[in-house]
Amino acid sequence: MAVLAWVDGSASALSFDGLPYLPSAVYVSPDGEVRTGQRAWQTAVEQPGRFIPSPRRAVDGDVTVDSTAVEGLALAAAPLRTVAAEAERVAGGPVRDVRLVVPAGWGPRRRTWMRRAAHRAGLAQPRLVEAPVAVAEHLLATGLQLPVGAFIVVCDVGAGAEVTVLRRGPAGFEVLSTLADPAAGGTAVDLALTAALTGGRDAPGDGRGDWEAAESVRAAKETLGARPAVTVPLPGRAPVIANSAMLVEAALPVVRRVAELVGESIAAAELAASDLAGIYCVGGSAHLPHLETVVTEQTGVTPTVVPEPQLVAARGAADAGAPNVGTATAVEGPVPPVRRAVAIAVPGFASLALIWQCLLTAEEHNVMNVYRSVRLNWGELAMAAVFALMACLAAGTVLGSLIAARNPTPSTRTEGGKVSIGILAAVSLSAAIAGLYAVVASQYFGLPVSPFLRWALWPITPIVVMAVAMAVVAARQWRTPHGGWSALLAAPTGSIVTAGLGMGLIQYSLTADRWPDQVLWIDIAGRIGGLLLGIGLVMALVAPLMFRLILCAPVAVISAAIVSEQAAGILGVSYAVAVAMWWAARLWTRIVRPATAGPTATAPAAHAGTPGGGT
Repeated sequence: MAVLAWVDGSASALSFDGLPYLPSAVYVSPDGEVRTGQRAWQTAVEQPGRFIPSPRRAVDGDVTVDSTAVEGLALAAAPLRTVAAEAERVAGGPVRDVRLVVPAGWGPRRRTWMRRAAHRAGLAQPRLVEAPVAVAEHLLATGLQLPVGAFIVVCDVGAGAEVTVLRRGPAGFEVLSTLADPAAGGTAVDLALTAALTGGRDAPGDGRGDWEAAESVRAAKETLGARPAVTVPLPGRAPVIANSAMLVEAALPVVRRVAELVGESIAAAELAASDLAGIYCVGGSAHLPHLETVVTEQTGVTPTVVPEPQLVAARGAADAGAPNVGTATAVEGPVPPVRRAVAIAVPGFASLALIWQCLLTAEEHNVMNVYRSVRLNWGELAMAAVFALMACLAAGTVLGSLIAARNPTPSTRTEGGKVSIGILAAVSLSAAIAGLYAVVASQYFGLPVSPFLRWALWPITPIVVMAVAMAVVAARQWRTPHGGWSALLAAPTGSIVTAGLGMGLIQYSLTADRWPDQVLWIDIAGRIGGLLLGIGLVMALVAPLMFRLILCAPVAVISAAIVSEQAAGILGVSYAVAVAMWWAARLWTRIVRPATAGPTATAPAAHAGTPGGGT
């Protein structure tokens, strides 16, 4: 199996002679040419002695072909060379990034041999990816919610079987245990089914000799997965009928052995079945009859057969399941210090400016020292609290790093843990600042604190909920947003400046001394403030320029038209709601459902499966 993947996340399986896979079999011609694919099968009809069904089984040494020794490495490189040529043909250029999927149980000797085969095939220096790790990465990329610390079992049933227990760590997946049995896979089922069809004469286990019968039985086995019976042509004898009952009987010993491997691998990892987040079956033989039932009886956990089980490992190695592959850590684009400082300073100073104006320009009325009232712009108090929250959130990653440096704990050793702690600290700090604004204003005017707390805390509550959700995502490390957490938490400075200036002008128009020659200018200032506040609200609601231009006119005109002492609170709360919707949109588009990038004409990377299992 081979997948051609592009850097934008799109990928497609390569086809060979009309098939979605390339048979590993090769044919060695008398002049030494090694043929692959359909050419090898067609030529083998005339000279079967030069046909080698499984050239990659011999890791070392030579292979004898018609009394002639042929280097085993050259035979194994031939299919990879065909894959490389097809990938370059489809891509229209050289393939610079090559990843080969290998069994988790392969040691350094076999891995070195695989690299040598790739080099002999003309491929670039490959990166070897363990099959179960590639499968787990594909599961994350396609939406599986798997928190850090969770355990899963990958049951790879192909020609043989390999069962692996993995744990998701902060930096990726780690293999806890892996057990393999080459006799517990599709090859063993083929041999048992062949024996049943031929009256007890087993086909040779090395893949040579009666390979035509073995290939007919293999094709019949795949067909029996969808049909109750099929006619099987056998060389040198009359065709026979194979039915699903025969397949079940041939597969049952293999399925039981696979279930035993699952139980043994879980025990080898010193875990219980109840500790698992799931068991996932992949490989060309993952659809063997009763596999799910027997594994469930063995472990008490119902396994999941992953869609397109043959391609899962190759797609996982390509990181092609989604634009954001969901790895525990992701590269975060560096945010320039000046930009980060601006993102913190702009809402911070805007908050201080609004609360200062709110306190100093409020009008107090005292009737004969008996009845006392204060005309306060509650909307300005609400916006000051919102700006304080946005400044604290913009400093979330900085706060997390400071806390982790002064109080290192296991939860703050990872980048996600630092971000989570930083966001929660920002929320707590901003709530304290908003409460402080309310208490100071209450004491300054000598009034009950409850209305001040209501206007300072309630408007920021939806934003706090969004921030806590982001903290949970960061802590569980489900997904890292594109551009990193610092970019996600940055405040919309343009909207803040526009809306803050607008509210300041509204407050000026409501509290300025209205001398006859200045009334018109004061009213104009109030209307301009309403326009600016409406524009800032739209800037927080939508991002595309065209949508902003469409919405700005009606919203700004309405805001300017309703400017008054009674409407100031409504305008302030409206802006708080717009900011909450802005945070909700960022949470949805950058974390929950990140957008998929379109195809780009960039150099692709080929990712191919290799022996062991069905990858």
